[in-house]
Amino acid sequence: MSEKRAGRTLRIGLTQWHATREPAANLQHALAAVRGCAADGAELVLLPENGLMLGSNAEMRERAFSADSPEITELRRAAREAGTVVVLGGMKHRRSDRITNSALVIDRNGELLGAYDKIHLFDAQVGGVSFEASGVERAGAEPLLVEVNSVTVGLTICYDVRFPELYRSLARAGAEVILVPAAFTRTTGRAHWEVLLRARAIENGAHVVASATVHGEHPGEDAFETYGHALAVAPWGEVLADLGEAQFAHRVLELDLDAVTRARTALPVLEQSRPDAYTSSPQRLVAGPTGTEAAV
Repeated sequence: MSEKRAGRTLRIGLTQWHATREPAANLQHALAAVRGCAADGAELVLLPENGLMLGSNAEMRERAFSADSPEITELRRAAREAGTVVVLGGMKHRRSDRITNSALVIDRNGELLGAYDKIHLFDAQVGGVSFEASGVERAGAEPLLVEVNSVTVGLTICYDVRFPELYRSLARAGAEVILVPAAFTRTTGRAHWEVLLRARAIENGAHVVASATVHGEHPGEDAFETYGHALAVAPWGEVLADLGEAQFAHRVLELDLDAVTRARTALPVLEQSRPDAYTSSPQRLVAGPTGTEAAV
């Protein structure tokens, strides 16, 4: 890995809100989060997945956004006025021939730099509910890195967090901070959210920052309940921030990039991993019944 100069930091805005089926109301939360984080010195503000519209598959398909939608135009204006990079952590993105779940990267001048299309689609059965994201969107095929003030940042979205090989590839490509904007279900969040984020941070020696949507205060008001608990995790696995179940919250964190160097020096797993040794099928040994010898 290339040597990093000492004393480097990145001020990043962690955000969370209760996203509904109403884009206009959600947009106001997004704009307030961008402005609030910028006022606290954020160089990058991470907004949650589906933060602009969270509904059923059919509703989100119908209300998919394009790059020139008014909501995106407003976010671009907010980024320019605040002078900060904004990552809209995931939206149903309508292109001419397809819909993807895309994290848009908006630079501090309000320009759209590009987008990461979510690679792993949430097709699962959770808590008696069937989530069939592939019925709404098409999977992406390329990881994405973005340079923010000379810090290499990797982009992922929500369900991606269950696929550690993606995070290892980003880390090996130089990612020091990895973003995981999410609309994690409440059921899986209670069981897996924190441990997955801490694992991705520890195994890659990287900061992991995960903005999130959160369930509403009234049962039945959401198409599905999301967990909240937007988290930031340091390379050694410490939780730096947890926004709990706040209906709207944001916090700016100064990430210590020297902590990445320290973690990767102490545990040089990126250099020591041997993917070629375990890409082939494993050997199999058969232990015979009691009283017989195993076949080897």
